[in-house]
Parts: sequence; structure tokens; C-alpha cells
Amino acid sequence: MKLRPTHFAWCLLFLAAIPAWSQRGNLGIDVGQVNDKFGAVPSTNDLTFNVNGEFVILKSKPKDNTPDLVAGGEIRLPSDSNSGAKEFMVYAGVRFHIKNLIIGADGQVHKMILPTTVYQNQVFIHDTIEVLEIAPVIRYKFGSGNHLFLEAKGAPEFSPRFKIPAGALVLPNPNLDHGYFVRGTVGYTYNHYFIRASYESRYFKFAPDAGNPNGLYNWLSNSITGGVGVTF
Repeated sequence: MKLRPTHFAWCLLFLAAIPAWSQRGNLGIDVGQVNDKFGAVPSTNDLTFNVNGEFVILKSKPKDNTPDLVAGGEIRLPSDSNSGAKEFMVYAGVRFHIKNLIIGADGQVHKMILPTTVYQNQVFIHDTIEVLEIAPVIRYKFGSGNHLFLEAKGAPEFSPRFKIPAGALVLPNPNLDHGYFVRGTVGYTYNHYFIRASYESRYFKFAPDAGNPNGLYNWLSNSITGGVGVTF
């Protein structure tokens, strides 16, 4: 499946439109390295580019102990789409403020366009994966002026929805055994700017059946990125 200009258009429109009616938010760009491994195929390393944003749709009222309502999105692109996955994600969630601690959860829809795999001289075209994720989020601010922050986010994976790309061999849908993603971030904010570094690991393991030939849907992805952004 090829990445079309309309994918960029819709995602950028989403990221650009939300600030017009939100009360506060941030936009960031991250660059780093991602390592992907599918089944028994040797792992690959690529540069990864990540454009992301999060915005407060409804700000909390401290007297009522209500949470912020937030929405966000993310676009991830590898430097080589023949070995890395293209990913698109949107989410909405809540954020409770407890002094320097922020606790919340996001409901997010995540689309992953997996690369074509060559195994034993055979070409295997993966189905596109779409998953619904319910991800807890914890963020802690500390240091002088609370400029430093740590954030952790992760969740188990639910059974995906599969979409067959054009030209792909029609196979039974693989059955998820288990999966997860975890991400840790450390950063520093100053005025309306921030810098950060993140590590993320994602894993899908599917049952060894006809829908997962040679375990080629089993996917382990690890990435390390650094980025900058603005808040408003």
C-alpha cells in the first residue's frame, strides 16, 4: 500500500484545526532510530520521523476536581518504507492534576501500514493493522520551576482489525496471542518551548497458524527519538 498525499493532508488538517478551538496545546517533531523485526527475518534499522500534537479541549476546574479533556494525533514515517512501518494515530483522553503529578488515560485509534517482507525468496505483503488502544498516562514535573518532566505511557494490545492491501495473498486473519506498547519520555520545558527524549517498544505476537505463515506477523519494534516542540 502506497502512502498517498491525502494521508498527509487529513492528518495535518487535524493537527492544524484543533488549536483553533482548544484552550492549550503543544506541537512537536521527533527524529531518531527504529529497529523492526518480523518473525525470523533479520531486523532492520531506519531513521524515523514523528510529527505529533496534543490539545486541551476542555480545561479542568480545580475547585471541582474535574480533569482536562484532551485530544491529539501522531504521524510516524520511516526513512525506508520497504523495511519500516508507517503509522497514523488519533486519540482523546482525560488528565487529572494532583500537584506535580498528572494521571490520565487515552482511547486511541492506531493504523499501522506494515512493509513488504521477503522471506526465503518469497514476497509477503502484510495486511494493514488497525487497533483500538486504551492507554494509561503518568507525567511528573519536578526540579526548579517544575521545568523537568518524566512521562510513561503504555497498554496491552487488543485484537487488531486487518485490511488487505491490493495485490496481497488472501489468508485467514492471524489470531493475536498477546501484544503491548510502552513508552518512556524525559524532557525539559522553558517558556513556550520544550525538548525531550523517548524510548518506545511495541510487540505483537500472533498464534502460529495459517494466518501467520513463518511467524511473519510477529513484530517487535524498538525506537529511540529526540525532539523539540512548542506550547501555546
